[in-house]
Amino acid sequence: MLSKLRSLVLFHIALLLSAQAMAASSIWYAEDDPLATKLELPPQVYGAGFQPALSGLTCADIQYNQALSLSEVAEAALCNNPQTYEAYANAKVQAAQLGIAKSAFLPSLNNTSSFNENLANPSSVTRGREFSNLGNNLAASYLLYDFGNRAANLENARQLLQAVSATQNAVVQNVLLAAISAYYQVQTDIAALAASKEAESFNLESFKAAEARYKAGVSTPADKLQAETAYAQAVLRRITAEGQLKTDYGVLANVMGLNASTPVTLIATSNSPSNTSEIEQDIAQLIEYARVRRPDLLASEAQLSAAKANIAASQAAAKPTVSLGLSNSFSDGSSLTSSNTSTLGVTVSVPIFAGYAPTYRIRAAEATAQVREAQRDRLKLQISLDVWSAFQRLRTAHETIQSAEVLVKSATESARVALGRYKAGVGNIIDNLNAQNALASANQQRIQAYLNRNIARASLAQAIGTLDSVMIQSLPDGNQNLSETTP
Repeated sequence: MLSKLRSLVLFHIALLLSAQAMAASSIWYAEDDPLATKLELPPQVYGAGFQPALSGLTCADIQYNQALSLSEVAEAALCNNPQTYEAYANAKVQAAQLGIAKSAFLPSLNNTSSFNENLANPSSVTRGREFSNLGNNLAASYLLYDFGNRAANLENARQLLQAVSATQNAVVQNVLLAAISAYYQVQTDIAALAASKEAESFNLESFKAAEARYKAGVSTPADKLQAETAYAQAVLRRITAEGQLKTDYGVLANVMGLNASTPVTLIATSNSPSNTSEIEQDIAQLIEYARVRRPDLLASEAQLSAAKANIAASQAAAKPTVSLGLSNSFSDGSSLTSSNTSTLGVTVSVPIFAGYAPTYRIRAAEATAQVREAQRDRLKLQISLDVWSAFQRLRTAHETIQSAEVLVKSATESARVALGRYKAGVGNIIDNLNAQNALASANQQRIQAYLNRNIARASLAQAIGTLDSVMIQSLPDGNQNLSETTP
């Protein structure tokens, strides 16, 4: 009985020590980032409660019930669009993988405690056969040398984290470009709707003039019908413009991470004049600059480096390892036996034959590196095309704006003269309607030219890899002055 009591006391002591060890280890596990992997995460975080890159406000401070500027629309997109925090979550996943790779450089420690009590029927057991057994085993191990396998795996994880971080930057720039495009599309739709309303008013005035001339008996029914047809077409264009504006408002809200039905209001500002210095840059230098700044190319370079590190890891995995082991084993068999044994030793593990699997792992790693290198080279070529195309679109847009401004002035004056001549009875309805159509077309071309210019500027910045807060704040906010062309 005393032996059982002693075993129970020892068992409870072991349980207490194990509980303390678990409490201590729980501190390690509760630590959010004991290996400081967060320091290697990208610096900017977007989502509720975080500070946007474009202002000192937090995401929760954006006032969606007020008219928004381009910067505020871009901030809302970064704060609310799921793509931004999905990209950051992917970065956190890879940061955790980096922590796993770092943990391979630390020793491992395991403790096992056990208690066994003979529960056989006393009537069937002879005296002296009743016993209890208390055991505890503490083992520590540390990998001394592995021919660089751990270091290669760590480099692989670190490069993949850099790739994910660069990919996050690329996602942010893509979201910004989508927000800018949607913003300018809505501003263009607003200007187009205003121009359609003015054209409708202009056609209504022509129709009233034709009707008055017909009632006065100085024009034919054909003049009245042609003017009425032109007015009906203008009404249809205005209705179409209203529908397009509502559709693009939904697109804008969606890019901002809001429901498509959420009301959004934009500030009414005028467009900025053309800045020809943008198209006077050296295109070759822009391409080279893009190959340094483009986040997707940086991600591709990091993936190539990770693939090369994986080759080294695969080669090292097929080589021997040297480990250091330390253990202590305690066993109290009560009336039977008791022991307390400690061991210290070095273990050398030599892989002899694994069915050629290591060979093919190395071959697969080498082929993967070749794939990553080809993808990197293909992306370099694509970047040169992206920059070239965006630069030419911007150049074309600048030239188109200049021509469109001249065209609008000429068409406006022509429409005024034609309408005046028709009202005075010295012009015909065909000339008047043609002048009105030419003016409406010129207004639409100018509006589209400014849209193309604004989007081309953002596209070029994104192609180079410089679409950021400074770039966005340099962009104009709207096209509201483009519709002021009423004769």
